[in-house]
Amino acid sequence: MKWYVPTTVQDQQRDAKEVSNLVLKRGQKLCNILEWREQKIVYRRYASLYFVCSIDRDDNELIALETIHLYVEMLDRYFGNVCELDVIFNFHKAQYILDEVLMAGELQESSKRAVLRAISAEDELMEEKSSSSSRRR
Repeated sequence: MKWYVPTTVQDQQRDAKEVSNLVLKRGQKLCNILEWREQKIVYRRYASLYFVCSIDRDDNELIALETIHLYVEMLDRYFGNVCELDVIFNFHKAQYILDEVLMAGELQESSKRAVLRAISAEDELMEEKSSSSSRRR
């Protein structure tokens, strides 16, 4: 989960539980957009994974759906057909990919190629750092 507004841990947990219950109860034939409090919840299901975001009432739902799809495509390219275990065991990498796509909750980079280049560069840096630290031992 990623939050772009200041909130307490208790509120985050409460909201996550509430939104999860709302989304999971909905039938597959229902719309992927629902109103919640003063916001809209936009979600998309890919196999067993749900990707959910909360947007302002004035924001464009279709852009939110496309942003979710872009993020999932990035995860697919990075992990090779992303699954639940990829996200669980590589949580920090999934967050890093999200940070390359979004900044402060707004779409930052829509180019898949640019995002993948940045991720590859970060991976190379991490490999260099780990190999240089292992050589010092």
